[in-house]
Amino acid sequence: MKILGIDPGSTRIGYGLIKSDSDLKVLDFGLIEIKASSISEKLLLLADKFAKLLEKTKPDLVSVEKIYFAKNQKTAIEVAEARGVILFLILKNKIPLLEYNPREVKQAVTGYGLADKIAVNKMVCRILNLEKISGPDDIADALAIAITAANRYKFDRL
Repeated sequence: MKILGIDPGSTRIGYGLIKSDSDLKVLDFGLIEIKASSISEKLLLLADKFAKLLEKTKPDLVSVEKIYFAKNQKTAIEVAEARGVILFLILKNKIPLLEYNPREVKQAVTGYGLADKIAVNKMVCRILNLEKISGPDDIADALAIAITAANRYKFDRL
């Protein structure tokens, strides 16, 4: 089963594609960057890039991080709008969807729901046999979301 993990954002969306069989293997990971001045341009660009990602990766399941807490209300609204575009495209393509909040992901990957970004990154590398993950934390977070889905999928369906 191919599982795509998504860490949504307003200008950067991390993604991680893993294969879940008897063990977990990384197939692809990266970052979708959205550079536009207006929110409407950002959402249109995101829709185009995310649709291409779904076409390229052809996941059997997509797991997206829920918005849990935001310090900045404007940023939270923009992330929610971007997340809406992402969810719409997943559902439009009839791909099964799971959602987890950040604490659930941290708990599933590190065993501690309040783990910091460094601990999450280290455990993702350990679980997926990677030396390191280059790039922003959004990428390691997306892989952590995919790992969470892989490990919890059968239980979440009950």
